[in-house]
Amino acid sequence: MTESVGRAWRICATGICFACFGIGGLLLRLIVFPVLACVLRAEQSRERFCKDLIHFAFRGFVLLMCGLGVIRYEVRNAERLRRHGLLVVANHPSLIDVVLLISLVRQADCVVKAALLRNPFTRGPLRSAGYICNDTGADLIDDCLASLRAGNNLVIFPEGTRTPLKGPLQLRRGAANIAVRGRRALTPVTIRCEPPTLTKGEKWYQVPRRRPHITIDVHEDVSPDAWIKPGIDDTRTVRQLTHSLSELFSRETRRGGA
Repeated sequence: MTESVGRAWRICATGICFACFGIGGLLLRLIVFPVLACVLRAEQSRERFCKDLIHFAFRGFVLLMCGLGVIRYEVRNAERLRRHGLLVVANHPSLIDVVLLISLVRQADCVVKAALLRNPFTRGPLRSAGYICNDTGADLIDDCLASLRAGNNLVIFPEGTRTPLKGPLQLRRGAANIAVRGRRALTPVTIRCEPPTLTKGEKWYQVPRRRPHITIDVHEDVSPDAWIKPGIDDTRTVRQLTHSLSELFSRETRRGGA
């Protein structure tokens, strides 16, 4: 298959994947989750079931993308994600990072943008799974800590949006705040995509000439204890921990050639 024919196929295949994702989200919202609401009356049990349902649905979607030739991917140290109560922090080079991570993590909770909770294709699954909205203000950190205490694995992208192709990686302090206030270790995950695809501001049909290869590296836990010292207030501790995470992500993505 020539390069131009391969790229044309991947444009079509990417369109098929987007259509399947949208249709799947509507079916979950209109059929599956209303039925679950009738069968599982207890809210906590229903949310746990919905989180697992989304996990397996995303696993199927990743297999679809790979099967159609849209992407290839590999995961290093995946066993580190097979635990409970994890605070997973990752960089965000591509639109599909969320799908890839949740396909690897059982009982995943997420901090999501308020706009996604209004989107007709995504709001059904997100609300049914009890994902955390990022517009709750001062209660956001408490909601995240409550999710971790309940045994969920909280997935956060500290940049708050997809990584720009140009310019430095900039992390917000929310994840470090959660780690310091809750005395929780962070599990950093670096995601590299070569060549880049579905980046910030890029249209879905602007696929690269070569099939993207995505590498997901799960690193050892980072404990906040090294930054928590007598006489140093939490604000400074959070700032230092955020800076350390930023250096880790920048170093690892540079090492991978991203």
